[in-house]
Amino acid sequence: MIYRLYEQLLRRQITMLPAHICFMISGRDMADAPDNLLAVTRWCTEISAEVTKKNPSGENAIRGLTFHISTPVPDGMERCMPAIRAIGTIARLDLHYHDAVEQAGSGLPVVVAIGKSGREEITACIRKMAQDNVAPETVDENLLESYLTFKYAPDIVVKSGGDHLTDFLIWQSVYSEIFFSDVNWRYFRNVDFLRILRDYQSRVRRFGT
Repeated sequence: MIYRLYEQLLRRQITMLPAHICFMISGRDMADAPDNLLAVTRWCTEISAEVTKKNPSGENAIRGLTFHISTPVPDGMERCMPAIRAIGTIARLDLHYHDAVEQAGSGLPVVVAIGKSGREEITACIRKMAQDNVAPETVDENLLESYLTFKYAPDIVVKSGGDHLTDFLIWQSVYSEIFFSDVNWRYFRNVDFLRILRDYQSRVRRFGT
């Protein structure tokens, strides 16, 4: 009962949402609680609908969600795949695994990147520009960003159960707000997610200035 009342209080306090959220979780986290990806996706859809009712313009809505899963996973990632692919039943799933990309569903864009490295992504950009015979003097930030695999900049990067980030989105997340949750991923609840959103709207973003 108290939990439900607290959740309702948090919902009423949230009037501004980030456009894109990225969760960084470990392989161990994923093995412990694979269904949490679907739960977080559902929470994003629900809070977006609620805030949109308060602001019908739709400007304050979550428009993208990313999960980065670092590996290795103790028993292998294959047993987690049904839980990951279930996201496609309520959202638009883009699953990046090894060199393959799977797409399914419709609605909120959700990217799941397994074992992807930011350093590898930047290296691949440079290699592709070389293959395309791009003149060095034409290389700038906009050109490099056009070669990125993940072409978005998250407003929030959330790391649960620890204080160490991976190098995923090292280019894209330079101005992101970073949240280190002291709650382990397997115990991560809707109220923990709502607290992050509430704290986000109280921050003054400076974008490196």
